[in-house]
Amino acid sequence: MSGDPSSSEFLRLVGHPLRWQLLRELGRSDREVRELVGLLGKPQSLVSYHLGRLRAEGLVSMRRSSADRRDAYYTVDLARCGELLAATGVALHPALRLQRSDDASVRLAPARVLFLCTGNSARSQIAEALLRDRSGGVIEAHSAGSHPRQLHPNAVRVMREYGIDISAHDTTHLNHYLAERLDWVISLCDRVREVCPEFPGHPHMTHWSIADPAADSGTDDETYAAFQRTAAELDTRVRFLLPQLEAAADARRTAKAADLNSGSPR
Repeated sequence: MSGDPSSSEFLRLVGHPLRWQLLRELGRSDREVRELVGLLGKPQSLVSYHLGRLRAEGLVSMRRSSADRRDAYYTVDLARCGELLAATGVALHPALRLQRSDDASVRLAPARVLFLCTGNSARSQIAEALLRDRSGGVIEAHSAGSHPRQLHPNAVRVMREYGIDISAHDTTHLNHYLAERLDWVISLCDRVREVCPEFPGHPHMTHWSIADPAADSGTDDETYAAFQRTAAELDTRVRFLLPQLEAAADARRTAKAADLNSGSPR
């Protein structure tokens, strides 16, 4: 396979059981190879080989960890997978064209989501603002950092491009949330993932390995492009998070109904 795969080639690529498992796991969270080896129970050489196949076709990308440059995080490109799945359906029959709705707010149940990074000055602030906006306010989004710094002016600037004003946002230490109920905790920084404490109630934990735009050297104008790239990546990730939150809410409703029917409500 080279370039854009044909529908049959794409099906052969993702139809391999191990590659399908890899895509599913990476759809839940960015992972290191050693994590994938443990989750799938397969030899590292085999996992690395199939990750290489997925990377070669642009379905998976790799980025060196900011916590330890010897490690690397793998990320699935869900947008690319969606494009190829849609094209595959149309290739089989025009009636199989995927219909998507971006108005997820009408289906979402309320949930509390906390985004974490080191400084709470850029990445987590951007993610918080985007999730609150994209969910129509249904999702209660928060952000915090392990070593909070002042809100970066470029984070404020880039959010204005999305019609969102975060200029009045404060930065917060993650310890502030240690006694609060959370449904999801999403780490955006490889370093903060290494020191992330246990939160009460066992919230769903996931990791998005996002480069720190504030780490680039230069003036605010010179580094602004990095903030634009970060905001665009987080916007894509947040849009794919919304159906996950919807599915989690559906699962909770199903479990509650089952408990009520069995006469043992939670």
